[in-house]
Amino acid sequence: MILELADFSIHPGQNAAFEEAIQRGLSTVISKAKGFEGFKVNRGIENPQRYILQIFWTTLENHTVDFRGSPAFAEWRAIVGPFFASAPVVEHFDLVAKSK
Repeated sequence: MILELADFSIHPGQNAAFEEAIQRGLSTVISKAKGFEGFKVNRGIENPQRYILQIFWTTLENHTVDFRGSPAFAEWRAIVGPFFASAPVVEHFDLVAKSK
């Protein structure tokens, strides 16, 4: 399993609208993507305009090729993109260890 970690900063005062939009985008677009295995969204405490999105994919290519190369990626960005104060930072990780 691959972890996609996306770090978003949104425009101030847009938290409620962004949280609705990201949940809608995840449930209607990303959850239907090939290799999608789940997600988590966290809002910053010290900086409430910062969000961390974790998406779990079966393979790296499920995200970088299958999803990003599909029309669904543009649909996703149309839902959440207007809230971004700056470009998201996205990285991928392999699992090394976990708790039970």
